[in-house]
Amino acid sequence: MGERISLGLPPGRRTKATGVRAQYLRPFRWDETAAARTVRERETKNARGEKMPGVLEGVRVLDFGRYIAGPWCAALLGDFGADVIRVEKTGGGEDRFINRVSEADDSGVTYLQVNRNKKCLTLDPTTDEGREVQRRLVATADIVVANMPERALRQLGLDYESLCEIRPDIILVSNTCFGTAGPYGRKLGFDGLAQAMCGNLHLSGHPEEPVRSYAPWVDFSTAALCALGAVVALLARRQTGRGQEVQGALLGTALTAASPFLIEQAVLAPNRVATLNRGQLNAPSDVFATRDGHIMILVIGEPMYGRWAKLIGEPRWIEDERFGTDDSRGEHGEVFSARMAEWCAERTTEEALAELEAARVPAGPVYTPQQTLDDPHVQGGGFLHETEYPGAPGEVPLVTTPVRLSGTPGTIRTRAPLLGEHTAEILEGLGYGAEDVERLRESGAV
Repeated sequence: MGERISLGLPPGRRTKATGVRAQYLRPFRWDETAAARTVRERETKNARGEKMPGVLEGVRVLDFGRYIAGPWCAALLGDFGADVIRVEKTGGGEDRFINRVSEADDSGVTYLQVNRNKKCLTLDPTTDEGREVQRRLVATADIVVANMPERALRQLGLDYESLCEIRPDIILVSNTCFGTAGPYGRKLGFDGLAQAMCGNLHLSGHPEEPVRSYAPWVDFSTAALCALGAVVALLARRQTGRGQEVQGALLGTALTAASPFLIEQAVLAPNRVATLNRGQLNAPSDVFATRDGHIMILVIGEPMYGRWAKLIGEPRWIEDERFGTDDSRGEHGEVFSARMAEWCAERTTEEALAELEAARVPAGPVYTPQQTLDDPHVQGGGFLHETEYPGAPGEVPLVTTPVRLSGTPGTIRTRAPLLGEHTAEILEGLGYGAEDVERLRESGAV
């Protein structure tokens, strides 16, 4: 499958941001602690200290995906050892250049996170020569990932039927915003639409102003579910010898996350409205201002509620019939939030968290992104992997594989690829000679 590439530029080579961009590209200087190094080393070696192969080693994945839902699915498979090839437009995919941080090739932050552990082949499959390259590539693949509309798949020859003509046991992992069935099957969409149409925005923010989550949780969650589907399809192929199509939908993912309040609405019709950060199913559950910041607190269950009531000086509330269950406390959430707000306003964030921790009441600070990066647990818990990327003004702290396996862990072995970085290598593996590669470049096929 070819040799693994290095993580990037040699130590000491950095391209500094200049001008206006520099203020937004302040290098993150991550001091990787000994604990974090120990976690990472433990996760990549067996009991004898030998480096472990990925559990998906030998599985080839072609990633035709863009933005998040497709590429992150392929990246997760790559974390566990799959040989992943990102197939990208000859001029670069639009998703590569969003929120740019590299002075070398203008690659952006999301691209770097969701395209690690991949090689990159540029390709124009609308040309005859490009379609032949794609045909040869598909013949070597186990899985094809493509998050695009069904019509686009057919136009590019990436629909399941066309792929099976090349390799009958192929697995196609596709995802769209709304799925392929139903009246919205041909509509385009992104993460925010799924958030809006599952009812989540209506119950976030204020009744007069729905609020979207800044983080694209639907995209990342859909990708993870599609990766699960891909692995299940691989296991099924071992049993049956047949491939299959794995379909994900952003709306389906969002509906799953929203299912508790959707089921409640269908059965009881409470017609809930947004209450900003205040939870409605238990209390206190809210964000509170301290003397120097904000904290989030959630109290669930009788034992925890009793400890909290004693901590803030309201032990009489433990026996108050109005507050006998999580549901009833949620219904009186304004009372609990008002009292907790008074308590927090008298303390600094550090003081409030210390007292809540001593009482074993879950609470945490509301962080800025920089505070998240600086948190000692984030730094020392193996959550970040420092990676170099050509042209970036500092090290790039990629978030590691979000699920940890004790025997076959996911690892970050290589940075995201430069545009077309492995085109020649991949074409040579498909039987093209050096002159053929040059001819394909000149014709614009790759």
